[in-house]
Amino acid sequence: MSFFTKELMKCTEGFEDRTCVGNAMYIPLGENNRLKLFFTTLGYADHYEAISISAVDKNNGVIDKNTIRFADVWGKKQVGNPNLTNGIIPYIWKDGLDIDWYVYRPTPRDMELLAEQISDYAELFMEQSMEMKKSDAAEPVMGMSM
Repeated sequence: MSFFTKELMKCTEGFEDRTCVGNAMYIPLGENNRLKLFFTTLGYADHYEAISISAVDKNNGVIDKNTIRFADVWGKKQVGNPNLTNGIIPYIWKDGLDIDWYVYRPTPRDMELLAEQISDYAELFMEQSMEMKKSDAAEPVMGMSM
């Protein structure tokens, strides 16, 4: 498993049946829909500042795609590095064969915040059968008889 897929696993723990192919992850959202995620650059080579997320219909291709920027989810982080007194926006840096977070390593809470964004996006494209499974344990809606 690559560094990228290990990090994707951390922010998608609540999803079942995750599959990694290369540096991308696929998550089923029902019979036909899938979520596709991968780390992406935003203009600087080997400087991964976001997750590209797509809803894909296995018969018709990409339904929608979006970019979840770490700056939008986590903001600027303070670090102990004297050269970065104003803080840093987290990103993954690839230097040859070495890949790691640059200076700031996201905390478990940071990954939870990212997971919430991924989950919110996934819910938009979840198919009926998946929604029913998810709501089986939910309270009945007021005004609806069971």
